[in-house]
Amino acid sequence: MRSLSFKRHRFPADIIRYAVWLYFRFSLSLRDVEELLAQRGVEVSYETIRCWTIKFGPQIARNLKRRRPAPSPRWHLDEVVCRIGGERMYIWRAVDDEGEVLDLVVQKRRHHAAALKLLQRLLRNQPVEPETIVTDGLASYVSALTTLGLADRHRPGRLRENNRAENSHLPIRRRERQMQLFKSRASAQRFLTTHAAIYNTFYVQRHLISRPTLRRLRAESERSWVLATVSRPTLRRLRAESERSWVLATV
Repeated sequence: MRSLSFKRHRFPADIIRYAVWLYFRFSLSLRDVEELLAQRGVEVSYETIRCWTIKFGPQIARNLKRRRPAPSPRWHLDEVVCRIGGERMYIWRAVDDEGEVLDLVVQKRRHHAAALKLLQRLLRNQPVEPETIVTDGLASYVSALTTLGLADRHRPGRLRENNRAENSHLPIRRRERQMQLFKSRASAQRFLTTHAAIYNTFYVQRHLISRPTLRRLRAESERSWVLATVSRPTLRRLRAESERSWVLATV
């Protein structure tokens, strides 16, 4: 895990981390985050917050991904149409059967090559091999899976059988409206990839678990966030404290 460098920034690291967390964790615009920080006595422009999200968001997302456990081998794939920069594009998404976002890619077409690109990214970046791959009735999935030799794991189903992937589009739809649509394909890919990593970290199915379990999961999420966003001096201090605790425990 790589530490972050907050050198040559006028604001403290805690404020930068908090602003980035607010923007990606909740359906807030940059101006909303600016207002929340101003209410807490921090005067910072929304353009500065935008620069923070562009610089630190992808770095934090990579650190969070390295800390995530292996996902479920049962995958659900789906695509949704959107308008980006005035063009009609598709967001291809893959989630596991617990709702964790595995990967996504923004593409202009809805054909064999687009489905093949998503599947190749999944097989390259995921630490587990798929047991089943559930999709809708799009023929592009059939041809792409046949090309990769995974046709025997394909489970084309009706809409209700792919609800995991369908429901995963809802947070993005909310953000899309809040941001008044994405402005370019590159910025959409960058934002969605970062948002997915942070969403996975803090996503819990709270209606299925008890309050003690919810508190424990929230504490684990907060710890993952802290470790993914620490600066180099803080990381060195944490490592020194861990080594000191190990020495004291083994003397």
